[in-house]
Amino acid sequence: MGKNMGRQGSYQDVGRAIHKLSVKQIAATNEPGYYGDGGNLYLQVSRSGTKSWIVRYTFAGRKHDMGIGPVRDVPLAKAREKAATVRAQLMDGVDPISERTDRRLANAPGVAFSGYAEEFIETNQSGWKNAKHAEQWRNTLTTYAYPVIGQKPPREVTTDDMMDILKPIWSTKNETASRVRGRVEQILAYAKVKERHDRDNPATWKGHLEQLLPKPSKVKKVKHMEALPFAELPAFMVKLRAMPGIAARALEFTILTCARTTEVTDAPPEEFDLERARWVVPKERMKAGKEHRSPLVEAALEILRSVPSSSAFVFPSPRTGEPLSESAMLAVLNRMGLRGITVHGFRSTFRDWAAEVGNHPAELAEMALAHTLGDKVEAAYRRGDMFKKRVALAEDWAAFCLGRKKPADGREA
Repeated sequence: MGKNMGRQGSYQDVGRAIHKLSVKQIAATNEPGYYGDGGNLYLQVSRSGTKSWIVRYTFAGRKHDMGIGPVRDVPLAKAREKAATVRAQLMDGVDPISERTDRRLANAPGVAFSGYAEEFIETNQSGWKNAKHAEQWRNTLTTYAYPVIGQKPPREVTTDDMMDILKPIWSTKNETASRVRGRVEQILAYAKVKERHDRDNPATWKGHLEQLLPKPSKVKKVKHMEALPFAELPAFMVKLRAMPGIAARALEFTILTCARTTEVTDAPPEEFDLERARWVVPKERMKAGKEHRSPLVEAALEILRSVPSSSAFVFPSPRTGEPLSESAMLAVLNRMGLRGITVHGFRSTFRDWAAEVGNHPAELAEMALAHTLGDKVEAAYRRGDMFKKRVALAEDWAAFCLGRKKPADGREA
């Protein structure tokens, strides 16, 4: 095997065939994985179906994956040009990722926190043991940190900003909150080195945030929480599925579909297409005033087949025939000893799972929850509701709920 070396860098495909992929092959490839074109260039197909270009190389004894753009924006010929540039940089002893980061900083002095976050993840992901960690970092930062500091230059992030991020979730989602704090701290430290400033890190715990927030060890002792921690969900679902009655089935269905309570309780039979495994909620019944299509996994279909078919509502009250009330589902939770948990809280349970374990893009989870998406997301995902990709998300969520995947799979990052 031929191998050319720069002063510190290397690339492995010299002497091998290059330009192995074709435009037609790229369009037809949908199985998740990496597909080599030669010359260090790889097509990456994610679990959610997105396709992007990766240049793999070794520099100073360390392996790197350098993203050079999504397939939709970077055609094959352009990707090959970018890969050739990387190979030339390596032969000159230049680290392509570091050079690109320096160029961005020179051209855009006010790099935002989200920009540094992406650079940090891209630089460090090759050293993380679990391949899911990069997606987990992106998901938690997108959900909790970016709404507050995403567009701020790191040197302008304050302690008040950190409290705005952490305080709403410190007591109810402490494990997630602690990870978010730690991740923000690392990114701010990274930005500090890149920008060469001497401001204190506002995300530091010891001697700083520990004076403003209770210790995690004390917070974790809180038993009554609005949302059930996702790690406890599979065991809870075993007990719930053993509970009799229409209210228990409605609660189980609500959890599996991540729907709002009234979307389930007020649903008429005609909204469901069992053959095509989908549920279409008209815009009149949606909070955002927009029609929402929800995929139906097999467990959800089983529930629909088991409930009475003669009512005007799929989940009717046994006494009145009117829509089941939310209090009926709360009563199920109370009988199970979970008085502090709300039905709506299971949407939060899903969101935490999606960010920490699910390994799906944050935007996809927001679509599953029928949340209104911002302009940036609309631009990134263009039009449509990503239904096919949400089928895979729904199946992964159902598998987790039903204990077919280990709750701790990929949890630590």
